[in-house]
Amino acid sequence: MKKVHFKTFGCRTNQFDTQVMISKLNDFELSDDDSSSDIVVVNSCTVTNGADASVRGYINSIKRKNPNAKVILAGCGSHSKGEALFEDEKVFGVMGHSEKENINKILLRSDRFYEIGDLKHIDSTIVEEFVGKSRAFIKIQEGCDFRCSYCIIPSVRGDARSHSEDTILAQIEKLASNGFGEFILTGTNVGSYGKDRSSSMAKLLKRMSHIRGVRRIRIGSLEPLQIDDEFKELLDEPWMAKHLHIALQHTSDQMLKVMNRRNSFDSDFKLFEEIASHGYALGTDYIVGHPGESDELWSEAMQRVESLPLTHIHAFSYSKRDGTPSATMSPEINGTIAKQRHKELTEIVKKKNLIFRREHQSSLEVLLESGRDGIFQGFDQYFNRVEVKSSEDLSSNWILLNDVEVGDEKNRAKI
Repeated sequence: MKKVHFKTFGCRTNQFDTQVMISKLNDFELSDDDSSSDIVVVNSCTVTNGADASVRGYINSIKRKNPNAKVILAGCGSHSKGEALFEDEKVFGVMGHSEKENINKILLRSDRFYEIGDLKHIDSTIVEEFVGKSRAFIKIQEGCDFRCSYCIIPSVRGDARSHSEDTILAQIEKLASNGFGEFILTGTNVGSYGKDRSSSMAKLLKRMSHIRGVRRIRIGSLEPLQIDDEFKELLDEPWMAKHLHIALQHTSDQMLKVMNRRNSFDSDFKLFEEIASHGYALGTDYIVGHPGESDELWSEAMQRVESLPLTHIHAFSYSKRDGTPSATMSPEINGTIAKQRHKELTEIVKKKNLIFRREHQSSLEVLLESGRDGIFQGFDQYFNRVEVKSSEDLSSNWILLNDVEVGDEKNRAKI
């Protein structure tokens, strides 16, 4: 039986898509070693030019260390760079998002192939296991209707479309019966769920919470305008993780306009204050160094960051993405300046996170992942990492901690 290795780049959505493909392997053996595998499936990310470069670099490395392997390109990169890589014979085959569920049949082919499919497909696969995971990722929707000036994702993932609620719930029931207790809802634009199905994120969450075995639900990145009154009514539910990731992307109204965003700082500030009052940790995405980000705008933006009840940050320096409106904008920001701003931003939020963890040291519900040499890692309900030392095997176990040592990077405890 031929061996297949999966290399996954990018977001949680890609991680879920990899699990879909793994679940369909009937005639192949899953391998964790790309150097000895017969086939290497690269589930690619194309969010930036840098992401494309990482994928190309990995493909080239496989060609060197395992020249006989058939390299298959999947994921978002198949839609943006797949044709060029196929024509240059860098890959044996290319498969688009809509072909994931056909992977077993596709991998049996002996001839080179380019199966790009379409951008309207919705998976119907029910994933019953997550290889090497203690938490389960659940993809609830695909695509995005937003058209932010820096983003290429709608052109490689398509417009927003929701998965069937019954399929989502059936999948959660299966995973819960297999021992999973924490579920992370993911997708291209998670908060758009239900718009095309006369439903909503809040309605889905309520139904999920009634499934036996569901202990904690986390939600991927939400847009500020997607958090409505119906959603806010769920903030105090015990199964809701006390952490929300709300994508602001910037705190300068002028930069938000340049980015073609749909949020403004005043409304963002009110929203964050309201949610924080319910005891939540709050994270956000933030783009640093986008064209047009002057010193004055940056200074204003950081003052506003200081005022927000932020605890987590996914900050990244702007990277030009060919084919987007931002790629033609000016003035561009010097890379050194962007790095300095990135450091300034992350240091501000790091201090905020430390203060938050010092104020939340008890009643921490932690789901531990696999450990090594008696040291286990996991996340509490606030999405803060906790390191636990124990002589017992605590892999995939829930623990309640009331006495943790708060360090600069994470909390620690002994059991």
